Amino acid sequence: MGYENLIVEERDAVAKITVNRPDKLNALNVRTREEILAAFKDLTGNPRIRVVVVTGAGDKAFIAGADISEFTGGTALQQREIMQRSRAFDAMEDCPKPVIAMINGFALGGGCELAMACDIRIASAKAKFGQPEVKLGLIPGGGGTQRLSRLIGEGKAMELILTGDMIDAEEALRLGLVNQVVPPEELESRTMALANRIADLSPVALAMAKKSVKNAARKDLTCGLEAESDLFALCFASEDKEEGVRAFLEKRKPVFRGR
Repeated sequence: MGYENLIVEERDAVAKITVNRPDKLNALNVRTREEILAAFKDLTGNPRIRVVVVTGAGDKAFIAGADISEFTGGTALQQREIMQRSRAFDAMEDCPKPVIAMINGFALGGGCELAMACDIRIASAKAKFGQPEVKLGLIPGGGGTQRLSRLIGEGKAMELILTGDMIDAEEALRLGLVNQVVPPEELESRTMALANRIADLSPVALAMAKKSVKNAARKDLTCGLEAESDLFALCFASEDKEEGVRAFLEKRKPVFRGR
């Protein structure tokens, strides 16, 4: 499909989604959220794509937050109805394919929440992060209160959410909010290198691994371990498992088919 606010590119087995509203610092309006939801639905069903990279257009912002102009005049009931619909961030988190955030600038509010819905976060050294919603008389509404505490712990999450303060990329790395910080000029090459390295692996195993890791935040330990055992066993039904084991024993690179 055609997109108004996204650019979706296929680069071999990696899809790159760029939020393309640089004049608005890539702020997320309703249309953009709907397009992200549609793009992930399409990419989930695309057998050619094994990894998805998400970024923002321009050199200033990854995503600077929600489009605040859409917040005026709405009632609580109207907003509640909007938030009960399928949500873009949840679609990203639930996508069976690994999703990498390539964070090139400001990741604030909804932008920070979108990054946290990804599986891996690679940040430019000039990136900035924050959940400034309290400064508007609001709270994070795209999963920020939940995902941030799981990533960096309740105490630091409370501090960032209750103050609305912004942190730099190095502090985000220290806290565990991002996986890597790289020079701005190396951001795309380093992110795509990682994406391609992951894309060489078994899509079946990647989906099972992602699901099992996500269970750690959603289940208690006993249930999580049981689910992990089930997913591990399920891998034995795949052709990729046979190919991976055979290639290891034959000392060659495996060729995974996603079956």
